[in-house]
Amino acid sequence: MEIIDGNAVAKSIHQELCAELASIKYHRPPCVAFIRVGEDPASVSYVKKKERVAGEIGITSKLHILPESTSQAELNSLIDSLNANENVDAILIQAPLPKHLDERATFNRVRADKDVDGFSAANLGFLCQEEQAFVACTPAGIVELLKRAGVKTAGKQAVIIGRSIIVGKPMALLLMKKGMDATVTVCHSRSENLAKICSQADIIIAAVGRPNTVTADMVKEGACVIDVGINRVPSSQTKTGYKLVGDVDFANVAPKCSKITPVPGGVGPMTVAMLMHNTLAAYKRHVLE
Repeated sequence: MEIIDGNAVAKSIHQELCAELASIKYHRPPCVAFIRVGEDPASVSYVKKKERVAGEIGITSKLHILPESTSQAELNSLIDSLNANENVDAILIQAPLPKHLDERATFNRVRADKDVDGFSAANLGFLCQEEQAFVACTPAGIVELLKRAGVKTAGKQAVIIGRSIIVGKPMALLLMKKGMDATVTVCHSRSENLAKICSQADIIIAAVGRPNTVTADMVKEGACVIDVGINRVPSSQTKTGYKLVGDVDFANVAPKCSKITPVPGGVGPMTVAMLMHNTLAAYKRHVLE
């Protein structure tokens, strides 16, 4: 059994991006604009991490913080101004947004060539057609983990648990693309016989946000398991009173796997790495093409 080290792979990608950026003759550095609405602690933490990694690579970041009470019209106005700003290459809207705001309309408001999150209808459509697209960062990061860990996907049975536009749907499209060529099954909260379906999989990608969704009896010997979940569960052994766990019962599933990602330190760091990859790609489109 091999534990796939997402931190190590992400660090390698950061170094590759630094080297690529250093080789480009440019009149300004790449720029990503972050939009955060409200003071959700997790969102604050995520954006800080993204800002830090951007700075380490040489990408300028600009954070726009809006109050929780921000209206859709006010948010749209900010997005429109960033869309029109030629010095902004990438726009990232930190989810989740407050419930009175329309996430789908907000994601679609971002210009496709600046939508480095890949959540817009335009980029999802390009991905479906296997055209050049910005791909949602978490599934893009999973593809990199699979490739760099030497996991073969062609002809393999892949089961994705979760059908969101952030992970599940784009993940399925990526695995079905020419060059990946997996046979894909997408499961969700209403899927029947989930354990039986998973037990036939060569690759399981768990992205439901529920601890212990994937248990040992659901995994065949030698499968590769990718755990996307990040869940807080009570713990008397930590100062915070909680610990982070994934969607997979890691202790019991890992011994059956050929490869598995941990939580934390698996998929999470890759999401940020691929955001930076997409930002540099957006920059090259704007400055070099």
